Amino acid sequence: MEHNHTHSHDHTVTITRITTALVTGIVLNLLFVLIETGYGLYIHSLSLLSDAGHNLTDVATLALSLLAFRLLKVKANKYYTYGYRKTSIIIALFNALVLLISVAVIIYEAIQRFFQPQLTPGITIAIIAGIGVLINSSTAFLFLRNKEKDINIRSAYLHLLSDALVSFGIVIGGIVIFYTQWFWIDSVLSLLVAVVILYTSWGILRDSLRLSLDGIPAEIDLDDIKTMALKINGIQKIYHVHIWAISSTENALTAHLVLEKNTSHEEEQKIKDIFRHELLHKNIHHATLETERENEGTVSKSC
Repeated sequence: MEHNHTHSHDHTVTITRITTALVTGIVLNLLFVLIETGYGLYIHSLSLLSDAGHNLTDVATLALSLLAFRLLKVKANKYYTYGYRKTSIIIALFNALVLLISVAVIIYEAIQRFFQPQLTPGITIAIIAGIGVLINSSTAFLFLRNKEKDINIRSAYLHLLSDALVSFGIVIGGIVIFYTQWFWIDSVLSLLVAVVILYTSWGILRDSLRLSLDGIPAEIDLDDIKTMALKINGIQKIYHVHIWAISSTENALTAHLVLEKNTSHEEEQKIKDIFRHELLHKNIHHATLETERENEGTVSKSC
């Protein structure tokens, strides 16, 4: 009982910490988007406007991730027996698709502007981008601790970290423009932004699409689960194993276990408890287990 209470308390603390990080990230990045857009329009800098558009999609990503965490708390009902947990996966997929669309828009504008470069003040670009480095890196740091626990958090962390790197590149580009007057560099920087977005978004798109199709989460190995089960005394065979994600933080499993012929009901329950406990260490929180004794397989399989 004490173990469960501690686990529940830690989970609550984690959710609270993540929620605070998401709200902080939304506020800071929204302020920066307004600043970057204003100056980008004023000095006709496509690199700043492209980066502002990227940052705006990150604000949307953070906002949708916050919504997903809120929906995780909604209790199950007779229409949605898992509640709204799956929305966290759908939102991650939606965020990845939006970022890919933004890549296409940025590339198109950058190619157009490359052949008709605009006069842009390099130092202003460098200063604004420098502010972006500070905001994005400090916001990304808020998600560092929990980035491996949830696909939405990992998405936010990677996007913010890539934003910081892109902003740093724009700082360098702004300085180069100031000293060389090579205004076409502004378009090249925009293409750099697009490449970074594409690189960081592809993994999230792949993972969220797999989870949306009820594929096995990336951190879980099916063969490893089967091997673990067969190491438990009393389990002779395991089959009909299905593993899927209920949400971006919770996974489920169903499996059929073949037990030794003379296994009692008390021993059966103990075996199930041991298996479920081991599954928790594999990040599988909900397990539905069917059992049969040796030599009963024909009856059970026909059913």
